[in-house]
Amino acid sequence: MYTRIKKNNDFKKLFSRGKKFFSPALIILYLPSDRLSMGLCVSKKHGNSVRRNRIKRLLREAFRKTAKEFGGVKAAVLLLPKQAEDYSFARFEREIRAFFAKLAEGKKCAGK
Repeated sequence: MYTRIKKNNDFKKLFSRGKKFFSPALIILYLPSDRLSMGLCVSKKHGNSVRRNRIKRLLREAFRKTAKEFGGVKAAVLLLPKQAEDYSFARFEREIRAFFAKLAEGKKCAGK
């Protein structure tokens, strides 16, 4: 299970010091942590509140399902790029799975 990142200071730390993983559907900022945690950022450019909340529910479920399989201890923030239009559970799950697979392989994701 994971905890949710809610505090502004935690988001600021990830945005300033976090390493980045880029994919067509997601941008993931992450740092090593003592427990698995996740935060979400979905801007108003992605639609009204109903659509944004649906996207957040899909991202949370994809992260929960994938993190259970791969494990690992990371703090991550999931961002949607402006051009992402395919908001499907399968797409989000595939991108998060690719992120955890790269970390498990030990490959360095695009970082600062």
